[in-house]
Amino acid sequence: MKRQLLTGTGLVVGAVLFAAVNVLSDVTLRGVRFDLTEHHLYTLSDGTKNILKNLDEPITLRLYLSEKLATGLPGIKSYTVRVKEMLEEFEELADGKIRLQVIDPEPFSEEEDRAVAYGLQAVPLDGGNTQFYFGLVGTNSTDDQEIIPFFQPEREQFLEYDLAKLVYRLAHPKKPVVGLLTSLPLEGSPSVSFLPQSGQPPWLILDHIRQLFDIRTIQPRVREIPEDIDILMIVHPKDLSESLVYAIDQFILRGGRALIFVDPLSEADMAGASRMNPMGAQGPRDSDLPKLFEAWGIELVKGKVVGDLPLAKKVQIQQQARIQVVDYPIWIGLRQEHFNPEDPVTAQISSLTMASAGALQKKHPSSETTDPSTSKPDDSDANSERYPQFIPLVQTDDRAMLIDVSQVSFLPDVPSLLRAYQPSGVRYTLAARITGKVKSAFPDGPPAREESDHEDNADPGDTKNEKETDSPKEHLAESKDPINVIVVADTDLLQDRFWVQVQNFFGQRIGIPTAGNGTFVANALDNLGGSNDLISIRGRVGYSRPFTLVRALQQEAEQQFRQKEQALQDRLKELERRIQELQSEKDQGSALILSAAQQEEIARFRRELVQVRKELRQVQHELVKDIESLESWVKFLNIGFVPLLIGVAGVVVSLSKHRRKRRPA
Repeated sequence: MKRQLLTGTGLVVGAVLFAAVNVLSDVTLRGVRFDLTEHHLYTLSDGTKNILKNLDEPITLRLYLSEKLATGLPGIKSYTVRVKEMLEEFEELADGKIRLQVIDPEPFSEEEDRAVAYGLQAVPLDGGNTQFYFGLVGTNSTDDQEIIPFFQPEREQFLEYDLAKLVYRLAHPKKPVVGLLTSLPLEGSPSVSFLPQSGQPPWLILDHIRQLFDIRTIQPRVREIPEDIDILMIVHPKDLSESLVYAIDQFILRGGRALIFVDPLSEADMAGASRMNPMGAQGPRDSDLPKLFEAWGIELVKGKVVGDLPLAKKVQIQQQARIQVVDYPIWIGLRQEHFNPEDPVTAQISSLTMASAGALQKKHPSSETTDPSTSKPDDSDANSERYPQFIPLVQTDDRAMLIDVSQVSFLPDVPSLLRAYQPSGVRYTLAARITGKVKSAFPDGPPAREESDHEDNADPGDTKNEKETDSPKEHLAESKDPINVIVVADTDLLQDRFWVQVQNFFGQRIGIPTAGNGTFVANALDNLGGSNDLISIRGRVGYSRPFTLVRALQQEAEQQFRQKEQALQDRLKELERRIQELQSEKDQGSALILSAAQQEEIARFRRELVQVRKELRQVQHELVKDIESLESWVKFLNIGFVPLLIGVAGVVVSLSKHRRKRRPA
C-alpha cells in the first residue's frame, strides 16, 4: 500500500514538474532555437545579422497573406510558415527597429484594396473567384517603399537574401550611382552632317539599368574615380592610361565594386571603321585589364574565343550562290543549367546570348599562364591564401572548345570552323565573381604622371577633377575588406541585337527581350550595389530533401513503361489514321452511306481504339502505382523502421532484465 502511494505521489510530482518546466521554458526560452539541420538552413547569416543590427530608423514590414486559403495549398502552406518565421526572426534581431504586421486581405475589404494599391500580385483560385495574396510591403520613416509582389516558392533558397535586400534598401533608399567607363558607343553616336543615317542610337541596356541606378559617364582622362560613384561599370577597357588603371585599383581597394566586361574579340568594336572606311575594322578589337587581373589572381585567355557547338546560334551564310542556315559555334545561347544556381545574380536567369566570348580562369602562381584544357576553371580552392575566391557564374558545357581569334575576326569561314570543331571536354568560365582580400597592382605606389595626364589635356571647366588631382588620396597597398568584382568575358551581350527585338512605337524605341542579358546585368549591378554584408549572403541549398533512391528507381521504372506506352501510342495513331481514311472514301460533297464492310471495319477499329486507350491508361496507372508503392516503402524504412527497431530492442532488453530478476539467488 505504501509503495503504491509513493508511486502515485511520484507520478503527480513528475507531472507537475513537467508542466512547470514547459511553462518556465516558454517564458524564459522563447527566443532560443537549435538548428540541427545539415547546412544550418534555419540560422541567419552574419551578413543579415549585421544589417539588422545597424538599422538607424524604424521599418514597417506588412506581410499580406491569405492564411485561410493557404491551408488548402499544402505546398504553399509550409512556405508561408517559413516566411513568417523568418520575418519574426528579423523583427526580433532588429532590436525594435522592425515592426511586423501580418494582414489577411479578405475579399472586397480595405486590406485587399491596399494590397492592390501597393502593387502586390494575387494568384486566382477557384476559377478566379478568390484571390490568394502572399506578398510583402516594406516602408521606412520617410515613406520609401519596397515590395515583394509574391513570394515565389522557386526562390526559397534566396528568401533570406531577398528579405535582407528589401530591409537594406529601406535603410539606404538613395539610388546607387554607377560610373560608366567604356570605349564602345553605349550612349550612341551622332550622325555626320553629310551622312544623316550614320549615327547610332543609345543601346537599350542603358535604359534598362537606368530604372534602378543613376548613371554617370567617366571620361578616360580622369586620374581618380569620383567619390560619389558606388559601382564601376567598365566596358571594353582599351588603351587605358596607367593613371586610370591605378585609380580603378585604388577605388576597388577602398571598397568600391566593379562590373567589368572584357573581350578577346568585340564585334561591337569597329576599331576605326566607318561608312567611308569599312576596312578600318581590321584593327585590334580585344580588351583586357592584365595588371589588375594579375593582382586578383585571374586571367583572360589570350587570343582565343569560346565556341560551343551544342549551344550554337543559327546564322545565314552564302555558299556557292546559295543561302544556307548553319550553326555558328562562337554565337552561343546559354541556358539555365549553365548558370550558378547558388548565386543571386544568376539563379533566376533563364537564358543568355553571348558572341565571341573569352575564357576566364584562375591564375596559378607556379606558371605565367595555365592551359584551360588541362585545368579546372572553377577551382576556387587552390591558392586561396594568395588570391581571392574565383566563383564561376556562367560556364559552357564540356563540349566547348577554344578557337583562335584570327579564324573569326574578319569574314569567318563558318563551314571550316564546323569541320575543324573538336570538343575539349572542359567547361569554360565566361563570367565569374571575384571576392576576397587582395594586394594593390601597384606595390610601389602611384605611377609617374604621363603626358596625357597634363593640364593641357584636361577640360578647363572640370573643376572637380582639378580639385581631386591637387589632393590625391593616400596609397593603399592592400584592401582592408574583401573586394567584390564581377568579370564578364564578353561585351557583345550588351548589344541590342543579341538580347532584344527593337520596335518603333510612335517614334519611341521599344525593346522586346529575347534573352536574359538585361536581367543579368541589372542583377549584377543590384547585387554589387549592396553592402558587403548583403553581398555575403549566399543562396541556401535546397530546403527540399528528395528521396534520391526513389528518383533513381522511378526513372528506371519509367524507362521500362515508356517503351510499352510508345508502342501503344503508335498503334493509337495508326488506328485513328485508318478510321479517317475510311471515312474520307465517300465522294467529296456527297452524303453516300458507307458499305457494310467499311462500317464493320470502322467499328472494329473503334473497338480496338477503345481497347488501346484502356491499355494505355492501365500502363500509366501501373507506373503511378509502382512509384507510390516504392515511395511508401522508402518512407517506412527512413521514418518508421528505425523507431520500430528501437522499440523492439527496448522490449527485448526489458524482458531480459525481468527474467534475470526472477531467477533464484
